[in-house]
Amino acid sequence: MTKHTFPIEPRTITGRKTKSLRNTGIVPANLFGKNIPSLNLQADIKQFQRAFDQVGESALLYLQVAGEKKDRPVFIRDVTIHPVTAQLQHVVFHQVDLKEKVTAPVPVVLEGEAPAEKEKLGIMVQQVNELEIESLPADMPENIKVDVSTLSQVGAVISVSAIRIPSAEFKILNDPDTIIVKIEPLAKEEKEEAPPPAEAPEGETPKAEVEAPAPAAEPAPEEKPEE
Repeated sequence: MTKHTFPIEPRTITGRKTKSLRNTGIVPANLFGKNIPSLNLQADIKQFQRAFDQVGESALLYLQVAGEKKDRPVFIRDVTIHPVTAQLQHVVFHQVDLKEKVTAPVPVVLEGEAPAEKEKLGIMVQQVNELEIESLPADMPENIKVDVSTLSQVGAVISVSAIRIPSAEFKILNDPDTIIVKIEPLAKEEKEEAPPPAEAPEGETPKAEVEAPAPAAEPAPEEKPEE
């Protein structure tokens, strides 16, 4: 398993003044852990983003804090993004004891090709994107691979119970009946719309629109001469 490391520096600027850090490309961070004093840190935004893209929230990361001799084993527990500017605002690291088990969300990666989808019998829908895993920090997998090549008909599913763990290094905490991926039926084709009524040739009036001739007026009654 790859050992991921990341250089980082202690932070002295706190409170609202941290805005000045972000304006110079620095993201403020905090570290906490069991029986460990919290620590204010800061890192280059672009460097952290590259590291986060690699490890996410599931892989163990070793922080190399400037001025310290030993690396700190951590998990990235919270990444705050500004809702409007999408700028990275803050990061939280959780330092762990390598001898104590932890839990973390681990992404699910689908492998292979589902025959039912290949043959256009149905469409494959992934219902769970990550699983909750328990393990020692160093044994935490970076992802859980699921082979979908057995999905050959509509209604076929792969549940948590079907995942074969190669060893006892980690444990899946999700309900065994949780469906990870399923073949759903294809959407029904829309009914063809009725064709519009044919237009009458130019110069002719449709029969339905021909006006009936007005009834002939009755003759007025003759007036009798006065006696």
